[in-house]
Amino acid sequence: MRKILFVGLAAAIAASPAMAADVKPNDNLNSTYWTQNSIEFKANALAAYQLATLQLDQALADKNWTAAPVEQTGNYQGLPPAVILDVDETVLDNSMFQAWMVLNDKTFSSKTWGPFVNSVTSRVIPGSLAFTKYADSKGVKVFYVSNRTGDLEEATRKNLEKFGYPMGGNVDTVLLKKERKEWASSKKGVRRAHVTKDYRVLLLIGDNFGDFVDGYKGSPKERLALWEENRSKWGKQWIMLSNPTYGSWESAAFGHSYKFSREEQRQKKLDGLQGWKP
Repeated sequence: MRKILFVGLAAAIAASPAMAADVKPNDNLNSTYWTQNSIEFKANALAAYQLATLQLDQALADKNWTAAPVEQTGNYQGLPPAVILDVDETVLDNSMFQAWMVLNDKTFSSKTWGPFVNSVTSRVIPGSLAFTKYADSKGVKVFYVSNRTGDLEEATRKNLEKFGYPMGGNVDTVLLKKERKEWASSKKGVRRAHVTKDYRVLLLIGDNFGDFVDGYKGSPKERLALWEENRSKWGKQWIMLSNPTYGSWESAAFGHSYKFSREEQRQKKLDGLQGWKP
């Protein structure tokens, strides 16, 4: 009997999540835990989409309103309305992938990201589904402009469809990186311009500076200047969600170059801190 109990206990331990002693310290532990477990994250996301809903109604009433002033040219006032949303950490929650990396001391790789996307297990960001359905009910076309690559489109569509996100009918509304030859860059301006040819874009919604401007890969100082230049758009035409797990905010610290080791990246982030001097 004791032998059976021991074997059963050993099997249970083997099947359980990694013990703390087995997991190396990871810079993303707090941010991933916050994203998955905090009420603060859920409340923040829901508030952003509540604001987006209010702004959508204002935008529909103002024919001169556009959220894409760089790409939206010509007489756009009579075009049908649309909104553009990012996918990852804006519409779909991939925190399980982030948690897997923390628990297994891994960094991002397309070799593991692809299988995760194809598993169609990403969850809903609070507020995103209700907002997109509301926009669709108002006759607003919902576009998803993501830097997922074109080979992941089928899985991306399945994940969105699983929860009932509006999919655009006979219009291709899922616009991914490398889906077309001219969409090879992670900069989204070309894809925004593709939308503005036929639609008046009312809102841009994302979790990364690059979801709004193409100059997001500048230095921290250059990014701040670009943020100031567009100050009037935040919370009006542009709605930003919080994502402390990854993004251009982090890579700006080390020049957006992943040639640096994790230790070197960490040191450059430490160098960028402004500490209190008692």
